[in-house]
Amino acid sequence: MLSRKMLCTTIIAAVVLSAWVMTAAVPVLAASDADDAQAIVDKARVTFNGFMRDSEYSYLHENLAKAKGLLIYPQVLKAGFILGGSGGTGVLVLKDPAKKDWSEPAFYTMGSVTFGLQIGGEAAEVIMMVMTQKAVDTLFASSAKLGADASISAGPVGTGAKANIVADFISFARSKGAYAGLNLEGSVLSVRDSLNKAYYGKEVRPVDILVKKTVSNKGADGFREDLKKALK
Repeated sequence: MLSRKMLCTTIIAAVVLSAWVMTAAVPVLAASDADDAQAIVDKARVTFNGFMRDSEYSYLHENLAKAKGLLIYPQVLKAGFILGGSGGTGVLVLKDPAKKDWSEPAFYTMGSVTFGLQIGGEAAEVIMMVMTQKAVDTLFASSAKLGADASISAGPVGTGAKANIVADFISFARSKGAYAGLNLEGSVLSVRDSLNKAYYGKEVRPVDILVKKTVSNKGADGFREDLKKALK
């Protein structure tokens, strides 16, 4: 049988060990989230450049300067076991017209997308042009529903595509390098607070990232430079 002194020592050691394990786990989790966030930024950069090199998306190229911002989702996955629901995580960047520059990225999820018959697979890349101040303001809420809180229209696809589209958001989607039929009406856009916190090292709101510009991350420099070059 342990003496009272030894029992107390054992209990204290167990408490100290438990506290160490708990505190040690926090940086590991934070690092994992930060890595995930950087991977999404890197993939968003690849997606943006892919769309900009594709002549089928000439409307996006020619009207980029008119957009107030972009929502870029590198991968929207279909989840057939949830009644055809789907979703993904991406970033929102806003444009500074005066400086011809772009904000740091803020992280957003998108859920319940309907895949149309045209899609060539079960995953798609999506870019949404943020066209109005209403669209911007909608994105500052914790979540917004496309078609209810703000209007959305599919952008025209094809070389030399011309159209006079009036909508808060204009969307484009590709699957395996080809046009993907996605119906984004009814999809919910939500702020991904955990990734924003991990990427910038503190609790931060989208308005702090996109408008007040109180935080930054050098990991987004290359992405923002590519966005800036596309405006020239």
